[in-house]
Parts: sequence; C-alpha cells; structure tokens
Amino acid sequence: MVDPLHSLHMPQRVAANSGFDVLCHALESYTALPYNMRSPCPPNPIYRPAYQGSNPISDVWSKHALNIVAKYMKRAVRNADDLEARSSMHLASVFAGIGFGNAGVHLCHGMSYPIAGLVKTYRAKDYNVNHPLVPHGLSVVLTSPAVFTFTGSMCPERHLEAAEILGTNVRNAKREDAGLILADTLRKFLFDLNVDDGLSAVGYTKEDIPALVKGTIPQERVTKLAPRPQTEEDLSSLFEASMKLY
Repeated sequence: MVDPLHSLHMPQRVAANSGFDVLCHALESYTALPYNMRSPCPPNPIYRPAYQGSNPISDVWSKHALNIVAKYMKRAVRNADDLEARSSMHLASVFAGIGFGNAGVHLCHGMSYPIAGLVKTYRAKDYNVNHPLVPHGLSVVLTSPAVFTFTGSMCPERHLEAAEILGTNVRNAKREDAGLILADTLRKFLFDLNVDDGLSAVGYTKEDIPALVKGTIPQERVTKLAPRPQTEEDLSSLFEASMKLY
C-alpha cells in the first residue's frame, strides 16, 4: 500500500534523505552494467543473481522516477504540506524500487554501508534517536558526485541524459565530460537542499579511508554492477574525493 498521507509527517531532513535514496536508486540502476554484459553467464537461469544490471524494463522505471525527483523533490522537502509533491515523491520511490529491484544499484550504495556503519559522533538533524546516525539516504548521496565522475566514461549518454533530466543544459556537452557534468549537476542539487559538505562534515577524515574501503569490498552484491570495475585504490580515491562536496 502506498499512502502518501503518511509522508506528510516526515520532518524536512527525513524527507530530504529519503528522497536522496530515491534519486540514487534511479541513477545507479540506470547507469548499472547492462544485463547483456554480465559475465560469466550462468549455465542455468536458476543461478542468476537477483540483480540483472540495467535493462529495457528497469530503464523505464528508473527514468520515470528521476523525472519525478527533478520536478517534485525540492518542493517536497521544503513544504511538508505540499500533498502533490510528497505524494509524487512517494510514488517515485515505488517506481525507482521497481527499477533497481530488477537492475540493481552499484557504487553509491556499496560505499554507503560503511559510511553509515562506522559512524562516530554525527547526529542527523530531525531524527528522534539518542545515538549517532548517518541516515541511509545521506550516506548514499554523499559519494554520488565522485561515483558518477568515475563511471561517466562507461556510459556517457546515460550520464548526460540524467544530468539533463535534473535540469542541466547538455546541448553542447562533450561525451568525455559526461561524468563531470552529472557530478556538477548533483552538487548543485545537493547544495540547494542543504546537504552536509561531504564525509568530513559527518565526522570522517582521510585516516578513516582504509576502514571505509575495507567495509566496501565485501559489498559485491552491488559493486559488481558498477559499469566500471574498481580496485581498492579506486575506492580510496572515491572516498577521498567525497570528503568535500562543494
């Protein structure tokens, strides 16, 4: 059951971080390794993993969710009484869920688990808990500019299309700049919604990077869906680039 009236009670930061999860579900599933490039192919379909990589069906849902996020998310965060915006974002979460539930997500989510799990002292605003907490949506979106800079070269058209949906004019954009363009689009989107300035703002330092990488390595369920393979050194660079967003 999808009942948007429940979402009217979410405080601003809860609405924002929930929306960022929807945003990254859509972006990651749309840019995931295509289903026909997965290897090795299992000898029997019963051995296929739950996530198949981007495919024509998941693309429909992911793009539709991204369009809704672009149109309604800022309104939904800024005005809890905006029933149209909150309802639309609630529906976008369902659409994105259908998309990533089929295609899967990749690096933003794979890297998010140690960011949330190794939290030290950060306490998220608007969350009624008595312990340190980096909310899931925030832990996911903080690495998104670095991640899509990294993956842009593998499917530049999709990165540019996503940037365009989110409001960037890509008419004269070069394919080789696709990752940077989407990253800059995301930075502006996050800045407009008052997102903390990177991992350093939620309590991490460069000294924490080895532990963050160690926590990401086992997440092959999602990291293997990234369109670009990554080494431990790549992961270290992505975490380092995510220490500051702006």
